[in-house]
Amino acid sequence: MTGTAPLSGLRVLDLTELLPGPYATQQLAEMGAEVIKVERPAGDAARAMFPGLFAAVNRGKKSIALNLKDDTDRAAFLRLAKRADVVIEGYRPGVTARLGIDYETLSALNPGLVYCSVSGYGQTGPARDWPGHDLNYAAMAGAVAISGAPDGPPEYTTGVPIGDLSAAMYAIITILAALHGRDATGRGQYLDVAITDALASWVAPRYGVWDAGRQAGREITKADILRRAAYGIFATADGKYITIGAIETHFFRRLIRATGMTGFDDPALDDFAARTDRTDDIRAALTPLIAARPYAHWAEIFEAEDVPFAPVNGLEDLARDPQLKARGMVRSAGAAHVMAFPVPMAGMSDPAGHVPAVGEHQAEILDQAEKLE
Repeated sequence: MTGTAPLSGLRVLDLTELLPGPYATQQLAEMGAEVIKVERPAGDAARAMFPGLFAAVNRGKKSIALNLKDDTDRAAFLRLAKRADVVIEGYRPGVTARLGIDYETLSALNPGLVYCSVSGYGQTGPARDWPGHDLNYAAMAGAVAISGAPDGPPEYTTGVPIGDLSAAMYAIITILAALHGRDATGRGQYLDVAITDALASWVAPRYGVWDAGRQAGREITKADILRRAAYGIFATADGKYITIGAIETHFFRRLIRATGMTGFDDPALDDFAARTDRTDDIRAALTPLIAARPYAHWAEIFEAEDVPFAPVNGLEDLARDPQLKARGMVRSAGAAHVMAFPVPMAGMSDPAGHVPAVGEHQAEILDQAEKLE
């Protein structure tokens, strides 16, 4: 697609490290924003700890290195903030005030500034000063308690840091909403994004099931929330895995027809609750059937019978998966592969953008800021 990038002309100062903030700002950069990554002189810690992660979430940005404890460097940052649309920071609560770069300070210089803080537990509450990472936030938000096997102990098995990424999504959403509000009022605002809160919001559908049971006087367990008949991961004869999601009655009946399962013709099983009660029986019957044939056999049959299924792709499979290829999700960037922005939009930038070195754009950005003073 061609055209003007959706966020063309938007300037973002990115004071974040590691994952939630950098992922959010990389998505903004891909939508056309100018993102200036303001790094410590030593650089974002992810450069050394997780170089692949760093490259994935910092493509397309510019980098300057500032020691914000130094008066000269802090003054340079303040000059940049006067002309910025957005500042996003990921320090622990209270740090920006000690550095003299908090919202109150910057909004006095730039009333239209949208200022977003991303932290583990938010700027208020008894846990605000606790250190933490994705697992800790997910545990407090309720996600860990309902993860893993339906009858097993609490686990956190997604393999994807969903707490960090949920906070990144809410940072993007609220930044764009605040910018829209600024169009009407001329004023920016302060956004307090807590990773724990963001993931708690994503737990809402499960919480709704639990709360409905509470209101009806029933105890809803993890098993009640997670158990689904004819829904799961199954091994095939060639050592691969296939996922099946035949939750609705019509899909369940198509699955029986496609696999030749016997013993489940009872019309009473058209009821979802009745099928759920027989989850173990259905899985026990389905598992050996699926294991007797290779993945390609079941893929062909399930596609023909309109049964919900999909392969279990390893990371090594993503670049060659036909669906992901058709959608242009995995792009080449020299020897590397990168994930593209997931929604096609006019004017989008190249997802295989340049990964900046620490302070690579120092002179260009600071010179420009001085000329605008």
